[in-house]
Amino acid sequence: MPEKVTIFTSRWALRILLLIYTFITLYPLFWNVMSSHKTNFETLMDRTALPAGFVWENYERAWEAANMGQYLGNSVFVVILSLAIHLVLVIPCAHALSRFKFFGHRAIELIFILCLFVTGIYILIPQYVLLYNLNMLNNLWALSFVYAVGGIPFSTFLLAGYMRTISNSYVEAAKIDGANNWSVLFRVIIPLAKPGIITVSMLSIMAYWNELFLAMVLLRDPALHTLPVGVASLFEVQQRATDYGALYAALMVVLVPTAIIYLIGQKYLIGAFNMSGVKG
Repeated sequence: MPEKVTIFTSRWALRILLLIYTFITLYPLFWNVMSSHKTNFETLMDRTALPAGFVWENYERAWEAANMGQYLGNSVFVVILSLAIHLVLVIPCAHALSRFKFFGHRAIELIFILCLFVTGIYILIPQYVLLYNLNMLNNLWALSFVYAVGGIPFSTFLLAGYMRTISNSYVEAAKIDGANNWSVLFRVIIPLAKPGIITVSMLSIMAYWNELFLAMVLLRDPALHTLPVGVASLFEVQQRATDYGALYAALMVVLVPTAIIYLIGQKYLIGAFNMSGVKG
């Protein structure tokens, strides 16, 4: 009986902790949504109070005054191009590390693991100097390539772990039918590793969409700014103009796409993380 009481108590304690964590996580989002529908007078009077109504004009001012449409187009272009380059590089690399044993195999794995601990801010200056010498500043294509390459270690590590869970019998059956290594990759591994690839794509999209520092340093032309840089610039302008409603509305433009992507692909995200820890 005491054991059952202990289990019951521990379960409810865990549930309460998770509810508290959920509230702490969701409250800023809720507060941002409500603030985006407040007038400036309501925000200045009481930042925590609910809005009297839905002020959609805040979104109109954010879209027009801050040129959010152009920033949105730049972000979409960078995200799509970065993801395409990223997957082209990561999928074959993860397949090779998960399926083949060759000279230097372990060393390459260790290098990827070490790269996981290198924060992007530490190599920001060398990246800037390199692109400056190559005359590739203020270039969305160059920024996309930097994004794509920067996430290779983590994505390869995650996807290789997932690919190891794929039974080798599928590969052997394909080779008996005459498939070469590239055919095995495209016809067997990629279809079976789709949840892992979707997970890598989701994480990459959210990272590219929300990245600020690289875009701020490498893109000095305002016409090339991405959404996070545009919102940061809007923050400086609207803070002085006390147009907080437009500022919060601009933040919602950035937040909503990532929330939608997560809601659509959350089952793949959770499943891939669970499977990547299983050894095949």
